[in-house]
Amino acid sequence: MKAFSLEGHAALVTGSSQGIGAAIAHGLEDCGAAVVRHGLQDIPGSVGYVRSDLSDESSPAALIDSAFALQPALDTLICNAGSFFDTPFLEMTAAEWEKTISLNLRATFFLAQAFAKKRITLGGGGSMVIVSSTNGFQAEADSVAYDTSKGGLVMMIRSLAVSLAPHGIRVNGIAPGLIRTPLAGTWMESRADDLLKHYEKKILLGKVGQPSDCAGAVAFLCSSAASYITGEIITIDGGLTTSQIGKL
Repeated sequence: MKAFSLEGHAALVTGSSQGIGAAIAHGLEDCGAAVVRHGLQDIPGSVGYVRSDLSDESSPAALIDSAFALQPALDTLICNAGSFFDTPFLEMTAAEWEKTISLNLRATFFLAQAFAKKRITLGGGGSMVIVSSTNGFQAEADSVAYDTSKGGLVMMIRSLAVSLAPHGIRVNGIAPGLIRTPLAGTWMESRADDLLKHYEKKILLGKVGQPSDCAGAVAFLCSSAASYITGEIITIDGGLTTSQIGKL
């Protein structure tokens, strides 16, 4: 169906130098979109890539400016950048709390705001997808700041959908479950014989997801096939959060 094509669209994908963000960027390009990538690392010779630390207060607006300079007709924003910095709850400092909230929650809000302002000056319209997590619905041990930030994104998606609908800007989200990314891969390798096996039994489809498993849902939400969808969150977890017990 042509409705699933992203030809003529341009997107900024934050945190797209690796993992889920990189897979989403590739997926959008495969559907025909022009993509501006973003990350923390310098990538020599890379075209259409912007390096910035979104935990800095001025970075979200500056990144949006840079993305529009590269793609003046930018109409799609994928807020994927985020990370996990938690320590056990009783040991967490204010600085550690702020590090999580600053990157995962505050930066996303101000990216969305700067993008919306640009789109409105261009006459409105456009699409935004925010990457939350199944941690936004279900808590995890020693993950209070991260869980809180991802839960905040769940409500931010819905609230932004309300605020931006009058301007023709759709806002949706995805909630990945356990995905084999560089961030998650560290503990997976060290707990392959117990915790990973437990998850593989709990996940109804019997396996940990790959970053590419998230790309199709994002491409769909950005396309005209989803033109009547806003304020929704697609869970991408292989059934992890569907069953209380999983496979025995």
